Formats: sequence, structure tokens, C-alpha cells
Amino acid sequence: MANAKEISNRIKSIKDTMKITKAMYMMSSMKVRKARTQLENTEPYYYGLQQQMTEILLHFPEIEHLYFDNRASDKREWVKRKAVIVVTADKGMAGAYNQSVLKRAVEFLKDCEDYRLYVIGEVGRRYFGSRGYNIEPNFLYSVTNPSIHRARVITELMVELYKRDMIDSVHVIYTKMLNSMSTEVDVQQVLPLKTKDFLKQELKDKIDINSIGEGDYLVYPSPEGAVEKVAYNYVTGMLYGILVEAYASEENSRMIAMQSATDNAEAMLHDLSIEFNRVRQAAITQEITEVIGGAKALKKKKEKAKAQRKAGLKKK
Repeated sequence: MANAKEISNRIKSIKDTMKITKAMYMMSSMKVRKARTQLENTEPYYYGLQQQMTEILLHFPEIEHLYFDNRASDKREWVKRKAVIVVTADKGMAGAYNQSVLKRAVEFLKDCEDYRLYVIGEVGRRYFGSRGYNIEPNFLYSVTNPSIHRARVITELMVELYKRDMIDSVHVIYTKMLNSMSTEVDVQQVLPLKTKDFLKQELKDKIDINSIGEGDYLVYPSPEGAVEKVAYNYVTGMLYGILVEAYASEENSRMIAMQSATDNAEAMLHDLSIEFNRVRQAAITQEITEVIGGAKALKKKKEKAKAQRKAGLKKK
């Protein structure tokens, strides 16, 4: 059994750790709120882009555009070259956040015959690099504090590779928040855009296509040119939303992990306090026993000495 000093030192160490976990919990909670606010502020703009593309596709259904999967070449069967973007964290202490993303990414890559791997986040780069995956060395982006500029830079790179026919599709593996307590890993296809996603009934209901004749619907400079601009901005918005969602999920996972660590520390402190009191009581009891034992021994010694003196007086 540990002595009182050892238990006291351990209690102090746990209390110091609790200060860190509580501070990290507060910081993560503020970062989650900030990220969600950023996403909510930009969502109306990109929902507007989505509705605009739905309207163009409804009025001009014959359009076959590079950014969409409605081209004849998209229906052919061949080994498609995929660009796979994996979004991880820059650090740990976020529960199973990184492990879940990396596990899903490995499973997805097993089904890809030809791919180019792009990793966002230092944890993912270390993981894939140490296991011999061929990751793009110059794709060095952080997931911390996502910005629309970062999303535009990544979009420009992916679109350039896509236009040059170096890749056939772009997939992003990231974590999204279901609610404040749970997240899940998702695989989102960014390019080509799925035409059926823009022709859903709920989007059609927002547009009265019969109120405007096809000949009266004017798009400048052309329907294809409009789709080119709108789709590019929409892809940028998708990537920005993914980065923000992943960052919010990371901080939410870290917040839950820090709360769990704080709760466990409090439970340990409770058990250690009980053990400390028992050890201290045992030490006090031991001291009292030793004092009483010493007093009894001293009393016996005095009585013995007194008896010896009486025996000596009687002999005289």
C-alpha cells in the first residue's frame, strides 16, 4: 500500500491534469461554436448556387458539362483515376476521431485501382507516410481555422487536374457532425457533380418552370458558361463546408474526450481521497498505539524499579 505522501503527490498531479483538460474543453467548445457560425453564415449563398444550377438544368436538360456526370464519356466502363482527399487533424487528444477517418480511408483506398492521395492534417500525413502510401508531397494544408481562401486553392488544384484529364473524379473522406454528441465519417464526391442531386423533387418544387418558356429564359453569356462559373463556385463551397464540418467535428470530439477525462479524474480523486484518509487514519492509529505501548512499557519499568528498591530496603 502506498504511503500518504505518495497518494498526496498523485492527487496533486491529477488536479493539475484536470486544469488542462477543463481548459481544453472550454477552448474546443468555443472553436466549435465559431466554426458552426462560419458555416451557417455562408450556407445561404451556396444554397442559392444550388438552386440556380437546378433551374438551369431544368430549362436546358440537354447540357452535358465537364463538371457533371451526365456526359456520354461518364457512362463508359473503365478504371477511373480517383483523387482522394482525406481530412484528419493536426494533433491527437480527440478520442477516436483520427482513427475512424483513417480506418474508413484505408477501406476506401482498397477498392481504388488507380488513385492519387491528398492528405489534410499532420496526423494523416504521418500515418500514410509511415505505411508506404504514395501521398502528394506538396499538398501541405492544415485543417485548423478553415478559410474560403484555402478551399479555393484546393478547388483550383482539383479542377486543373480534372480538366487536364489526369483524374476522373474527386472524393473527400471527412467527419461530419450528426449532433452535439455524435459524428460519423462520410465520403463525398466533389467532382463530377451528380446531376440527380440537383434534380431532387424538393429543389424542383422551389422553381415554377412552367411560368417561363424555354425561349424566354436567357442566360448570359450562355448556359454552358453560366454552369461553368456557378459549378466552380459551388465546388468551392462544398470543399469549404467539408473543411469547416471536419474542423467542428474534431473540436467536438476533443471536447467530449476532455469532458470524459475530467470525469474520470474526478472519480480517481474520489477514490484516492478515500484511500488517503484510510492511510492517514492507519498512520494515526499506529502512532497512538506506539505511544500507548511506550507509556505502558515506561510504567512497567518504573514499577519494576520501585519494586527493586523496596526489596533492597527490606534486606537491609
